[in-house]
Amino acid sequence: MSLEGCRIVVTGAASGIGAATAALLAERGAEVIGLDRRKPDQGMAAFCLCDLSDPGSIDAAVGAVAGPLHGLANVAGVPGSADGETVMRVNLLGLRHLTEVLLPRLAPGGAVVQVASGAGSGWRDNLGQVRALLSRRSFADGLAWVRANPMSGPQAYGFSKECVIVYALMGSMMARPYGVRSVSLSPGVVDTPILADFEDTMGKAILDRLTAQSGGRNARPGDIAPVIAFLMGKDAGWINGTDIGVDGGSEVAIGLDLLEVEADTALEHFLGAGGAGS
Repeated sequence: MSLEGCRIVVTGAASGIGAATAALLAERGAEVIGLDRRKPDQGMAAFCLCDLSDPGSIDAAVGAVAGPLHGLANVAGVPGSADGETVMRVNLLGLRHLTEVLLPRLAPGGAVVQVASGAGSGWRDNLGQVRALLSRRSFADGLAWVRANPMSGPQAYGFSKECVIVYALMGSMMARPYGVRSVSLSPGVVDTPILADFEDTMGKAILDRLTAQSGGRNARPGDIAPVIAFLMGKDAGWINGTDIGVDGGSEVAIGLDLLEVEADTALEHFLGAGGAGS
C-alpha cells in the first residue's frame, strides 16, 4: 500500500474528504500537491490556490505544479445549496478542465480518481442529456450548454455527479494512451462541513433513511480516503473505467427502489414485487 515516490494532486485538500485524503496519501509516502480555494491547516509538500469555477485559476495553479505526476484525486465539489451554474462549473466543468490539462503529465501506471456521489447513480437513465453536455469539449462550450439548460442547485448537483461518473468511464479510454487509469467513486452520506447543505437541498428524511441503510451512521472522511488511496496504488492496477460505491450499503435502497421500505421487510418486499411481475 506504499505510495513512496508518487506525486499526487488532490483538489479540495483544505477540508473534508480532500483533507483526509491528502493526509493519508502523505502518510503512505506520497508527495501531495493540494489545490483549494483556501489554504489548508495541515502541511503538505506543495499547495496552490485554485478556484475550479474559473479556468484561468485552474491554468495558473497547474502552471505552478512542477515535475511529473503519478495521480490526480478530484475531491473538490460544492453542494446543491449553491446556484446551478456554480455547481456545474465546479463539479464538472472545472474538474474536467483540470483533468485534461494534467493528464499528459501523469506517468504510466498513474491514476485519476474522480469523486462523484450516490446522487449520480441514475446516470444510465439520463445518458442522453449527459452525453449532450460532455460533447461540449471546452469549458466555455460546456458553460454555454449549462446556461442554455438552466437547473436549480439541487438539480445541478445530481446531474453534475451523473456527468462525473460517465466522464470517468469515458476517461479510461482517453487516458489509455498514457498508461493511466480512470475511475470514479460515489460516497453516500458523509459527515463533512457541508452536510447541513445536503440535508437542506436533498431532504433530511431521505438522508436519514440512507443513514439507517448504511448501518446507523454516516461515513466519515476517514472512511472514504483509504479507498482513494487504494485506487492510486499498484494493488488497484486492474481497476479501470468503473464507478465504485463507497456508501456503507445505502445504494441498495435506491437501486432496488426500497428507499421507503423498512429494513426488516425490504427483502420480502423486493422478492414479492419480482414475483408479482414474473
